[in-house]
Amino acid sequence: MGAFERLLTLWVGCAMAVGVALGTAAPEFFTAVAGVEYAHVNLIVAALIWLMIYPMMIQIDWSAVKQVRRQPRGLALTLLINWLIKPFTMAALAVLFFDYLFAPWVDPQSADEYIAGMILLGVAPCTAMVFVWSQLVRGDPAYTLVQVAVNDVIMIFAFAPIAALLLGVTDIVVPWATLLLSTLLYVALPLIAGIVTRHMLEQRSPVSISEFVTRLKPGAMAGLLGTVLLLFGFQAQTLIDRPVIIAMIALPLVLQTYGIFFLGWWLARRLQLPAAIAGPACLIGTSNFFELAVAVAISLFGMSSGAALATVVGVLVEVPVMLSLVAMINTRRPASA
Repeated sequence: MGAFERLLTLWVGCAMAVGVALGTAAPEFFTAVAGVEYAHVNLIVAALIWLMIYPMMIQIDWSAVKQVRRQPRGLALTLLINWLIKPFTMAALAVLFFDYLFAPWVDPQSADEYIAGMILLGVAPCTAMVFVWSQLVRGDPAYTLVQVAVNDVIMIFAFAPIAALLLGVTDIVVPWATLLLSTLLYVALPLIAGIVTRHMLEQRSPVSISEFVTRLKPGAMAGLLGTVLLLFGFQAQTLIDRPVIIAMIALPLVLQTYGIFFLGWWLARRLQLPAAIAGPACLIGTSNFFELAVAVAISLFGMSSGAALATVVGVLVEVPVMLSLVAMINTRRPASA
């Protein structure tokens, strides 16, 4: 990696600080940007994420996709973490903190809403940013695509029943517009663009693909920093007005993220997964599909509810925590891998 990428955590920290500062100084600008959305998917943030995903899609070799069946353990690990472990550990941590440890300082109704928001995050595995994390740890792009696609298919059938079970309600309605639009924007369109671009580049020379992807790297990094700046700008006033509550919600979310990652990492080592599969497999099981979680929280509890706030805190926590995990994976990666 170049000097800029090695210091990416620093630049993300700066983007977070600038986002909060600008969100406080010019809230009307961020309100206008936040309004450019459809089905709870912000189209400007989607465009920035698209910048990050597109280079990885170009690198997908479709002949390699067929080889995924020869390494089923990586896919099995992701599914185990996402659907049989993560939702339940998130629910347990949320209850532990807000029904017991933080009970003296949080009223019961707010505590129930914070718990609900965290549960919704735990039941929604990530679709978009996974491609970014995978690229940063030099993951196998074809394998990552298959993992995301299989998770998305399972999510269609499993999200509502698991969320209903853990929330203790029966009227969970999956926001299909959010789910389908996110899949279209974050998977289908960049994948099609990547296939077309790769085909055109292959007609030129064998090195055209790597050269083109290298030229796209600055744009991908700008997309990441722009996304972080906007996300923190959107929530600047909340961060300033309610720092104690934000910290309370963030603590179990951070513990959940690191705990799930290290469990996945330990299992990946036991399964002897290659580095290019182990890294993305662990990161997919760790990150969240925040658009879906936010949409369901708003529909069930309202825009100003504690549940909606908890899902938003999940967004703010995820980027810096995931970058720290990316750095750890790259540090422990064998030099030859």
